[in-house]
Amino acid sequence: MIRFGIGYDVHRLVPNRKLILGGVEIEHPLGLEAHSDGDVLIHAIIDALLGAATLGDIGQHFPMTPEFKDVSSVELLRRTRELIAAKGYFVGNVDSIIVAQRPKLAPHIPTMRQRLAQVLKVELDAVSVKAKTEERLGFTGNEQGISAYAVASLQR
Repeated sequence: MIRFGIGYDVHRLVPNRKLILGGVEIEHPLGLEAHSDGDVLIHAIIDALLGAATLGDIGQHFPMTPEFKDVSSVELLRRTRELIAAKGYFVGNVDSIIVAQRPKLAPHIPTMRQRLAQVLKVELDAVSVKAKTEERLGFTGNEQGISAYAVASLQR
């Protein structure tokens, strides 16, 4: 049995925050505003995985409580993998897109893929991360925020 899920996340760019995407800290003058570390890529992947397993969404499992204040999204992804495993599933693959005008993300994608594959306990070729700009259109194009989309497959 193969199941699929889709995920999306967006956060506003603000000063005095680290920019973390795919579990990788990226040099940039702005970071993502959030209750956790704001890693939109991992949040989109978590929602895709939870959706595929019919386990709800990220807010149901990791609410805006003191327990999750400034938590690493890598830890949330690890816990999500455990929730999925408890239901009898394992990750087949993940395909994702980060939408950001800046910074240039291509140099960081190999490290993101390695980090995600490690946490998800899958081979590197089961994790795809792509980056797109918005050609200066919309909130991402105007550098007000960063968004991410993900599709994940689960197998039994």
